[in-house]
Amino acid sequence: MYKIVSKRELNPTVTMMDIEAPFVARKAKAGQFIIFRIDEMGERVPLTIAGCDREKGTVSIIFQKVGFSTIALGKLNEGDYIQDFVGPLGRPTDVEGKKRVCVVGGGVGCAIALPAARGFLEAGAIVDVIIGFRNKDLVILEEEFKAASTNLYLMTDDGSYGEKGFGTVKLQQLLESGIQYDEVLAIGPVPMMKFVCKTTEPFGVHTVVSLNPIMVDGTGMCGGCRVTVDGQTKFACVDGPEFDGHKVDFAELMSRNGIYRDREAEVTHDHVCRMEAMGKALIH
Repeated sequence: MYKIVSKRELNPTVTMMDIEAPFVARKAKAGQFIIFRIDEMGERVPLTIAGCDREKGTVSIIFQKVGFSTIALGKLNEGDYIQDFVGPLGRPTDVEGKKRVCVVGGGVGCAIALPAARGFLEAGAIVDVIIGFRNKDLVILEEEFKAASTNLYLMTDDGSYGEKGFGTVKLQQLLESGIQYDEVLAIGPVPMMKFVCKTTEPFGVHTVVSLNPIMVDGTGMCGGCRVTVDGQTKFACVDGPEFDGHKVDFAELMSRNGIYRDREAEVTHDHVCRMEAMGKALIH
């Protein structure tokens, strides 16, 4: 069992938790992820590691309450426990050897972008960070990104905070200004990552994306997280989750990610907790 040490609501739909998991904290690196289960009957859910404190033995996760399991996780509080917390999984972000990079985060994907930005900065790179949100109320981790970047550009779709426009608008401006990037790392919704790649492609800038396909076991055995990269089948859990964005089949990825959307909505609406049902049966 893994204890929830702290809980922080970043905005109405996004929550940050620190989980007591010393063995994971000891080896975790930027770009890697964990898989959690709330209880014995719970589904396995992958979440990228948002940070870790090796001395305290804690791992930070940030999640959006959108599906059954993340909503259930969001209802837990400090002092509560979850059943499983497995990791670190996946390949870490390659932060070494870059002189200047641009990290582009969108929405809750910014949680994943933060440790990568820190890693690049600690490795000696100049780090430009672009974070984008729909509006001011959804902005998260602004102060943390200021500390993890050389230059921070905050964008909102409606212009209610920072600069108005998508993150790709700012990225286009930076590229057109003549800045030479060794790498652009994009993390966020799949359509956003796709358009980041389309923005960088004419400039010939190496672009990496962190993919989020459906995943079950996290060890490469189930094949659920397969993606097509440069015409070859890859498994995001062991070959990734980061890949060359210019070689990813985004159409296939978006199609596979949406395959269970209707079923998940149905389960969320009609689900009856087994424990609650058993309790009511005993009472009556």
